[in-house]
Amino acid sequence: MRSRVLARRILLVPVIGLAFTTAACSSSSSGTTASSPPTSAPAASSAAASPASSASSSSSGSAVSEIKTNWEQFFNGKTSAATKISLLQNGQQYASVIKAQAGTGLAASATATVTTVVLESSTTATVNYNIGVSGASLNNETGTAVLEDGTWKVGDVSFCDLMKLENGGTMPSICSSAG
Repeated sequence: MRSRVLARRILLVPVIGLAFTTAACSSSSSGTTASSPPTSAPAASSAAASPASSASSSSSGSAVSEIKTNWEQFFNGKTSAATKISLLQNGQQYASVIKAQAGTGLAASATATVTTVVLESSTTATVNYNIGVSGASLNNETGTAVLEDGTWKVGDVSFCDLMKLENGGTMPSICSSAG
């Protein structure tokens, strides 16, 4: 287990702001689950697309689809900082961190693939995903998606858990109101 934490730290140190892992627990409740086979990168059009609106998410299937699209777009290294901010719960609070990482060469190579989404309620979901950065990968990671202002977003808890990992186990002050 220690080697897995060390491996995560080595991989993630240079790419904070685009590869957000989480220690959030997933539930084995009877939520809706959707799976997709892993791919090497999100669809090329997702980097330029605007966040999907949940106005069309009247069914659990469309909510799962929106979560998958928005999550993969958020972690895509080609997605603009402004779009990432709009896809992160309380994104404006973390704008400076996201903008600082947007220009790094390593950040541009990031990709994510959502493997499953479990709707926990009408406003939260557990997301399992894989992240790739310059040929290295983190697999079977778990995060949280939340419905905020009509859009399914990456939960700030997921962002802050990575920040904590990057900060040697100490939660950064920017994350004091996360979750």
